Amino acid sequence: MHHVLQHPLSSHVLTHLRDRTTKPATFRTLSHQVGLLLALEATKDLPTKDVAIETPLEPMQAPILAQSLVVVPILRAGLGMLQPYTDLFPSVSVGYVGMERDHDTAEARSYYCKLPPLEGRRVLCVDPMLATGGSAIQALNVIKEAGATDLRLVTILSSPEGVSALESAHPDVPLITAAVDRELNDQSYIMPGLGDFGDRLYGT
Repeated sequence: MHHVLQHPLSSHVLTHLRDRTTKPATFRTLSHQVGLLLALEATKDLPTKDVAIETPLEPMQAPILAQSLVVVPILRAGLGMLQPYTDLFPSVSVGYVGMERDHDTAEARSYYCKLPPLEGRRVLCVDPMLATGGSAIQALNVIKEAGATDLRLVTILSSPEGVSALESAHPDVPLITAAVDRELNDQSYIMPGLGDFGDRLYGT
């Protein structure tokens, strides 16, 4: 149920995201670039319907999107993946789930949730890093409880452990990711990874 993005530009951007010398401003630009590629991948099968229009030359039937979209970034790092969706889909609805990882226990806790109506809509939960899977699994629980049935998780980097945990907890939720890295270290960071995404994104 997981799909790894296959695109040379994605590989190029990931290399520069991983580089420890990349400054926050450049890191944000690169995050937007890979986020755009992931947004296109995660929505490539959105259903369409034909409507009647007139070109300058003649009438025709032409496709438009037939399903509305909801994007739910997991705060705070997920905000770095939001803009491509608001750029591409002007009518997109945005929800938020706040999850925070305790650096000592690696456990995730929820501190905020605000969601639009989800029934009948494609819902994309976005978070840059799928490490242990704890934050994503808890966020997906919340989103499902709110009525989502067409739900996907979109990440930039994933660990094999996180992928396995996601598949066990939510076997019905596809994962779209730019890369699956080698493993988690003893502190539950993805290796080789890129460090703490939120800290690098916001220069903290």
